[in-house]
Amino acid sequence: MTVGGTAKGARRRELIAAAAAALVLDQGPGALSHRAVAARAGVPLAATTYYFRDLDELAAVAGAALVDSWTAHARAVLDTLTDGDDPAAVLAEALLPPGDDSAIRAHHEQVLALGRNPVLATAVGAARVRLDAVLTELIEAVLGRGAPARTRDPELVLAVVDGAVVAAASEGRAIRPHTRRLLGILLA
Repeated sequence: MTVGGTAKGARRRELIAAAAAALVLDQGPGALSHRAVAARAGVPLAATTYYFRDLDELAAVAGAALVDSWTAHARAVLDTLTDGDDPAAVLAEALLPPGDDSAIRAHHEQVLALGRNPVLATAVGAARVRLDAVLTELIEAVLGRGAPARTRDPELVLAVVDGAVVAAASEGRAIRPHTRRLLGILLA
């Protein structure tokens, strides 16, 4: 049963969803359990089963919460955009997680692992439209609406970022500069 019709219930449900998302991103989808999420959220175990009918529903909201956090990060970059910012640097900032190369590598390893859980993967895929919308706004803000269609495709831009991370990480290169360089090539 999905509950949480009160404001307090909605906040508790969001807290549990955020804890589930953080757990998945930190430890991978295999770590997702009612007990682990309850501990991460600082709520009684019974709260996770009260607000989420089963582990699949919890996984689904965790996937959506992950995309929402990525979308919020991209939105924050868009909101601080200034004239003259380097488009490749802006997009790299919006699409790479905070932190050093180790943090970026760990993030992408866990993102790749999402595909091992079909419920998480489906939820991430369904929520991706929200990230793409913000990314489209960001691309148009840094390139303008007259830019070539390929450079305005959020799926292609994200694929270049993901590919740059994999290449740089597997070849011992610095991730952020490599990502900016490849985005620069795409956007040229």
